[in-house]
Amino acid sequence: MTVAAGRKSIFITGAASGMGRETALLFAEKGWFVGAYDVNRPGLDALRDDIGEANGLFEVLDVAEPMSWSSAIDRFAEATGGTLDLLFNNAGIGTSGLLDEQSWDDVMRIVNINFIGVMLGVRAGTPLLKRTPGSLCLITSSSSAIFGTAGISVYSATKHAVRGLTEALSIELKRYGVRAADLLPGLIDTPLLSDGMRRMAPGEGMWRLVKPREVAETVWAAYGADTLHWYIPAELRNFHLQVVAEPEVVREERTALLAAMTAAG
Repeated sequence: MTVAAGRKSIFITGAASGMGRETALLFAEKGWFVGAYDVNRPGLDALRDDIGEANGLFEVLDVAEPMSWSSAIDRFAEATGGTLDLLFNNAGIGTSGLLDEQSWDDVMRIVNINFIGVMLGVRAGTPLLKRTPGSLCLITSSSSAIFGTAGISVYSATKHAVRGLTEALSIELKRYGVRAADLLPGLIDTPLLSDGMRRMAPGEGMWRLVKPREVAETVWAAYGADTLHWYIPAELRNFHLQVVAEPEVVREERTALLAAMTAAG
């Protein structure tokens, strides 16, 4: 008998904190076998203590390294008997900075983790997804993939790339019976959120602060549906429609927002 013992399984990157951690906890509560992966070993150990060692794998994974993916997927397949119900490519970094002021090393670190790491994960996980009826490839994009966000331009570009990749995968993977979808979260209440954005967040509406648990609950909903883009909160869909209809208006609003954030420090 496999370690998973017939349970449905989820493979989560960036699982040691924030949205990934809350998703791991929620799916464990639902009786799933959880593969939790991150570069943060202490965070993984704390998650293992909360979930229980028998209910998952808690391993270090550098998403930008192909060999690290190969090893992680192989061990996960051993534990589940070669199946994977939900691949959650969630790992990412939110380093801020203007493009012309960032070092090239910093730029490429964001690209390698946020986009290359996602592609590596999809390629590594697809063989297991193909063998699992009803499986889902889910990727964390961002509300900054709706309209490019100044001050985090490289991050925003990687999230646009992730959104485009997801849309293509939703067609490519369908031939195997595998679904693909993405999350487009707004302002998530985690340490990654800048102090300026936190101070300016309203109490309600599409730019309110969202708890990581709300994202986890959306992941749960995504597994049971065939929706392509999941906006968190849902009002962000209206912003997407505005961007399509009036991109120049949004550009001017965002220019004013950057000026206000710069003034606020």
